[in-house]
Amino acid sequence: MTPALLSLDDISVTVPNPPGAQAVAGVDIEIMPGEAVAVVGESGCGKTVTAYSTLGLLAPGLTASGRLTFGGRSFDLSDTAALRNLRGREIAMIFQDPLTCLNPLMPVGRQMADVLRANTDLDRRARARRVVDLLARVGIPAPARVARAYPFELSGGMRQRVLIAMAVGCQPRLLIADEPTTALDTTVQAQIMELLRDLVREQDMAMLFISHDLGLVAEFCERVYVMYAGRVVESGPVEQVLSRPTHPYTRALVECLVTMGAGSRRLATVPGSVPSIDAMPVGCRFEPRCRFAVSACEQSDPPIRDVPGRGRAACLRAEELPAPSGMAGVRPAGDA
Repeated sequence: MTPALLSLDDISVTVPNPPGAQAVAGVDIEIMPGEAVAVVGESGCGKTVTAYSTLGLLAPGLTASGRLTFGGRSFDLSDTAALRNLRGREIAMIFQDPLTCLNPLMPVGRQMADVLRANTDLDRRARARRVVDLLARVGIPAPARVARAYPFELSGGMRQRVLIAMAVGCQPRLLIADEPTTALDTTVQAQIMELLRDLVREQDMAMLFISHDLGLVAEFCERVYVMYAGRVVESGPVEQVLSRPTHPYTRALVECLVTMGAGSRRLATVPGSVPSIDAMPVGCRFEPRCRFAVSACEQSDPPIRDVPGRGRAACLRAEELPAPSGMAGVRPAGDA
């Protein structure tokens, strides 16, 4: 059996205030070589914090615990110096907002060259050529001219392409894409996702794709982890999880989708909001918003487990809940 490229085991992230409160609690994620895996959930569920913890990029005051295994090597997440050695060559990240991630005072080509200098053995001239080649590969016209441009001179889609070129330039084995199409129009969004898919295939990279868009997840990923309030509440193959969800939270997310043929039906919503870190429910974290909750759900926060015939979910009533009926769900592109 092929070993996982990345394994996150019992990852937790503690915040300073209130003392002991956790933004992420006991998360396990596994990615196989060349596999595209998604993490989905509402804002505030801990998706980005989990990704940052794997690279030692947490903000001051946040503390990570747990273990990361990458390519057969094991790391303690508290050892940020060791995690730093993974960045660039082994694991690269495309951040959510390219405008804030690029230095406004430096041409984008120089910023890309700095990344290559830190993570490769290329000399100065070779780095300059590599920058132009990378910009051309991500579909930027006149790449030599764009390399001399400053971030504010580029459109949002162009800046995102620069970040992608910067991330894949050192040919990492794992690419983390954190909402890479945020604030882009639909046409540019499709172009960026096609570009990512092509690059992942060409370089045989694995990808961890963080997103709110279940449609994109269904089209581009093989497996999905659903996070809620800092925990993974359901996981499994994309087709299974998004077309036959087991956890009530996943089910609620799928019901909120706008699908073709829906006519004038009222758009579904999930009542309430994700609980704040300092006000987590004592029992199941989704219980205050769950229409299937019973009194037992208020007593304990169930661990994620195998549900016979239904995948993995963190729900006390998973076996009791009926399979969704009349729900089209989300299916991978090309499925009937």
